Amino acid sequence: MKAVRAGIAITLLGAAALAHALPTFDEVRRNWQPSDTTIVDRHGEFLQRIRTDATVRRGQWVDLQDMSPALRTAMVLSEDKRFHEHSGVDWRAVSAAAWANLWNQRTRGASTITMQLAALLDDGNTLQRAAGGRTVPQKLGQAVAAQRLERHWRKDQILEAYLNLVPFKGEVVGIDALSRTLFGKAAHGLDEREAAVAAALVRAPNAKARQVSQRACGVLRLMQPGTQVDCAGLAMFATATLPQRSFDASEGIAPHHARRLLTQASQAGGAGPASTVASTLSAPLQRFVLQTLQRHLRELRGRNVHDGALVVLDNATGEVLAWLGSSGNLSAASEVDGVLAQRQPGSALKPFLYAQAMAERRITAASLLQDSPTNIPTASGLYIPQNYDRLFKGWVSARTALASSLNVPAVRTLVMVSPDAFHRQLKAVGLPLRESGDYHGYSLALGSAEVSLLSLTNAFRTLANGGRYGPVGSPPQARPAIDPRAAFIVGDILSDPNARARTFGTDSILATRFWAAVKTGTSKDMRDNWAVGWSERYSVGVWVGNADGAPMWDVSGTSGAAPVWAAVMQHLHAHTLSRAPRAPAGLVQAQASFGDPGDGRPLEAARREWFIAGTEQASFAMHTPEQRSAAAPRIRTPAPGTIVALDPDIPPDRQRLTFAASGAGGHWRLDGKPLARGTQVQWLPWPGRHVMQLTDARGRVLDEVRFEVRGAGVKPGAMAVGAR
Repeated sequence: MKAVRAGIAITLLGAAALAHALPTFDEVRRNWQPSDTTIVDRHGEFLQRIRTDATVRRGQWVDLQDMSPALRTAMVLSEDKRFHEHSGVDWRAVSAAAWANLWNQRTRGASTITMQLAALLDDGNTLQRAAGGRTVPQKLGQAVAAQRLERHWRKDQILEAYLNLVPFKGEVVGIDALSRTLFGKAAHGLDEREAAVAAALVRAPNAKARQVSQRACGVLRLMQPGTQVDCAGLAMFATATLPQRSFDASEGIAPHHARRLLTQASQAGGAGPASTVASTLSAPLQRFVLQTLQRHLRELRGRNVHDGALVVLDNATGEVLAWLGSSGNLSAASEVDGVLAQRQPGSALKPFLYAQAMAERRITAASLLQDSPTNIPTASGLYIPQNYDRLFKGWVSARTALASSLNVPAVRTLVMVSPDAFHRQLKAVGLPLRESGDYHGYSLALGSAEVSLLSLTNAFRTLANGGRYGPVGSPPQARPAIDPRAAFIVGDILSDPNARARTFGTDSILATRFWAAVKTGTSKDMRDNWAVGWSERYSVGVWVGNADGAPMWDVSGTSGAAPVWAAVMQHLHAHTLSRAPRAPAGLVQAQASFGDPGDGRPLEAARREWFIAGTEQASFAMHTPEQRSAAAPRIRTPAPGTIVALDPDIPPDRQRLTFAASGAGGHWRLDGKPLARGTQVQWLPWPGRHVMQLTDARGRVLDEVRFEVRGAGVKPGAMAVGAR
């Protein structure tokens, strides 16, 4: 008896301590931590919900006014009929429970909603229910704490906190998690039948569906007195509902971007994931791009196109306005983020190549380039570029070659620039290529390197900002990564519908009613299709294809990604103007005419053309053989990246490596040291990696190749290294 009295005394002391340290309603609400993190857009609108606590499922805190009236009624009738009448303890229920226990009768117990809440607020576990139920001392402690709670909290606060803190089924805590997990809706949408099931689960969280339906039927009878309750239908509903719904770890319209934000927050450190994280995205725009991409992919059904990705950037700030990583339920690999996946961009790299060639004054927008079959020697054999349509257009201007996406002129342009130099240019605009320019060789002009949609779109944003690069999320830097004059000319070309007419026609999907520049790209075997471009304010990138790399069937640049790009651009500019950029200093516009190929008709119509000051000329004609021979000499052999293996059966001093140049040749320089003059030179090979340069009389480098010699050479001093 003394032990019982001592236990009661200890429990009452604990209850008194709990009552004294009772948190306020605002503290409880402020300390509530959902198991999910909600991502909202730039205006606070819901985007995505991602689970960040795998041990429990807690939803957002729900205001009492945002819970359905049916739920509030069902919970009070089921758990505490006189909730609005008592002051924490229902003494009538206590008397009834004591009488029932005296006669060994079953009863629902006397714990009020306030008493249950007091136990839920007990961090010290003094009042927590054990496996065999609460002891008498715990019941007394509950009563003391509940009365204290009623003196400091309002009734609506007690009911609101209870419905947010009460455990329901399994790992589910709180009405928001229960509503979304079991019923797939918010708490304000629960009807009477769903509310009755929720109330029944409080009494028996782990009961079987039959027992829950029986209890729910009793609650529904209390809610609908005098009416016939369909208990059989309720039992069927409970049986179908209670096997907990497969609740996705993520729900919303921006799963990939949400995961990226949480990853960045985790890497930055801190106290843990916040319940709400704001992003720069626009929810209305995100919904539009998702619907647009899915609708277009459904139209391409039958062409083996299942995946897509899209990103929209603000040119001035670099903020991401839309991030669509996959086509959602249309994709068999929806978890793959297509915005970050590395893929070959095809012709989408050409604008940067032509901009570099113009900045280096190797070509102008009016320069004539030959679109004809060509064989280019490389370390691995002959490289034979082809156009998309397997046809050749003959002599065309650089404007036409870029806008119409002709492959052979692009490769010829890269021969002038060199793969290594182009590789450096691509890195300068934020394209982190894994391999060197020599690794890709001349195929780099046609997009053989892998890039992500995000980095490619941001590189196009560099062109939109006059050649000034800025990382995603940051304004452009002051120092340009591309000559502003060349960036302007490339933008002017890519916005010119007449220049792209040879490939895309004059009325293609790429034409917009406002100023916009765009470039398409298709990778080898039609595995990837791109459309990337910009307007005055936005840069938009679209990729379509298959996450597993399977080729598409009969999908061109204008039927794949371009329609989605055009629809998004039209949406962005439904009420926003897009004006052409102003020409930067150092540009001139002059009349340019083009010679005829002998049939009396000019190669292209005369036009006003943009030139970097000092490169303008009035007339452009095809190069004759004599003119081509007078052009700047280039190293014809060996090809860049050549590996030479010395033959062990031939004496080293008898072996030679021949270097040959086009035109009149020049001065040869090996590893920085003068070697010979002329169009051809022979060199006694020595093992190692070397650089051979061809320079003019003033020492200006005209061309260079890097190569490697492997094997045993002549011992030092045995024979001088020289040339023949």
